[in-house]
Amino acid sequence: MKSKLFALLAVLVLFSLALTACQPAAPAPEAPAEEAPAAEEAPAEEEAPAAEEAPAAEFEPMVVTAPDCDYGGLIKEIAAVDELTVQFTMCVPDPAFPSKAAFTAFSIQPKEWLEEAIPSGEILEKSVGTGPYVLDSWNRGDSIVFKKNENYWGDAANADTLVFRWSTEGAARLLELQSGTVDGIDNPSPDDFEVIRGDDTLALKDREALNIFYFAMTNTFAPFDDVNVRLAVAKGIDRQRIVDNFYPGGSTAASHFAPCAIPNGCVGDEWYEFDAEGAKAMLADAGYPDGFETTIYYRDVFRSYLPEPGLVATDLQAQLQENLGITASIEVMESGAFIEESTAGRLDGFYLLGWGADYPHITNFLDFHFTSTNPQFGDTFPEVYEVLTEAAQIADPAVAEPLYVEANNALRDLVPMVPIAHGGSGVAYQADVAGAHASPLGNEYFAATDPGGRDTFVWMQNAEPISIYCNDETDGESLRACEQTVEALLSYEIGGTEVKPGLATSCEPNEDLTVWTCNLREGVQFHDGSMLDANDVVMSWYVAWDAASPLHVGNTGAFEYFTYLWGNLLNAE
Repeated sequence: MKSKLFALLAVLVLFSLALTACQPAAPAPEAPAEEAPAAEEAPAEEEAPAAEEAPAAEFEPMVVTAPDCDYGGLIKEIAAVDELTVQFTMCVPDPAFPSKAAFTAFSIQPKEWLEEAIPSGEILEKSVGTGPYVLDSWNRGDSIVFKKNENYWGDAANADTLVFRWSTEGAARLLELQSGTVDGIDNPSPDDFEVIRGDDTLALKDREALNIFYFAMTNTFAPFDDVNVRLAVAKGIDRQRIVDNFYPGGSTAASHFAPCAIPNGCVGDEWYEFDAEGAKAMLADAGYPDGFETTIYYRDVFRSYLPEPGLVATDLQAQLQENLGITASIEVMESGAFIEESTAGRLDGFYLLGWGADYPHITNFLDFHFTSTNPQFGDTFPEVYEVLTEAAQIADPAVAEPLYVEANNALRDLVPMVPIAHGGSGVAYQADVAGAHASPLGNEYFAATDPGGRDTFVWMQNAEPISIYCNDETDGESLRACEQTVEALLSYEIGGTEVKPGLATSCEPNEDLTVWTCNLREGVQFHDGSMLDANDVVMSWYVAWDAASPLHVGNTGAFEYFTYLWGNLLNAE
């Protein structure tokens, strides 16, 4: 839930500071023009005196500060120390800061561009980043075209042109790959893995299962407000049956919400064994001996965590009826509307959703979903979020383990959702594509791929991006598109999870991990020709952080990643 309003004086102080910080630097006064000497007075051989150069505008550091930490967030201050240094002062230690700061949802765009493009809404259709590709055109419903950034600070893209296309059908994506009209596809259908492996013209890259598919309920709607109903559902779903029937090799039925490859992901008690008879009796004891009627919602988008959404929805519908007497209709929603409604906790029924790792830390799974500010599952649980808040401040996973045991066991007891599967998945390419890779974070980096010497690399994914302003998106299809054009302070190794320098050459903490100082690269140029400086970083973060800013507007305006990974927003109501 959102934090309480600050005291009036604190709000006024913050608002004054924010307004001051967000004002563009005043232009330097022009040097007065010198009066040209009369023609007859100037000797013929003399040249007119050179005009004096106007002095460069002095850099005015932007600083945004919370009056105190009572607002409930993790950040106390974001400050431009000088043109190439940004300092983040935290309310509490945050050992996961580098992993978070490398995420595309915290990418950097020019301060002046944000001030112009956010109010106009152009920010949703166009990015001005620093990445290896520049957005050229977005043909809604068909494709997005990117062109090589000739002024990129790092290794130049191999292909001159990058094209994104999409199809919800796994068979359609594979057919395009086999016919040679695309160079790479995301998430082949499980039945097609062996087909691809047996084709010498194609190459399959397995993606590690750093994800979770879950069957969710919203506890502000009856009968899901009764924990015994939720427990009955948890015991009445045969999760292994779903994995066996609809998932590729490398997939597992979930024993915990987070995958076991994430440190502390699988500590605590394992999830309930399937027990149809016991589940039916529990539902009867809760007052529903004949079950009840409800709805199953989903979006028809293949994801690494859910490769066959329609088939899985139908199987869950059948299991609810067979095992619990629950009659559920199925409703397919448009992707953007589904994400908006589910994450806001407005779906009255079950829904199919999941999560792929954005950064390889337990906070990415548990803190995002079960923080006090996330309304997705309805009323939040202090038994979970208070423990997570404490655990997130501990750098050593071994020291934090007892707290994650407590949090995982509380999730098992309270059942805000049923964790179903950690889905193995893959990416398929033409065999002649050099640099082909699958990212466990789902952020394939196509500047590193060479499509057999061809000028254009064509990628086909599961769905069209929702917008290109990923600071206010959580959709994976949108994030992958953004990752080709915009960059964050830090980044991840290509195809891996290790954090490395990005727009910052380093982000170093003080001794107690409460102050992180990031040193920016010199000479980094945005796609519009402007040069990266510390104020661009502060503004890119500030527009998400301060809910009272007139620039706190994106696609939904929720800036969910900022809220869930850094705590409450400033001035949130």
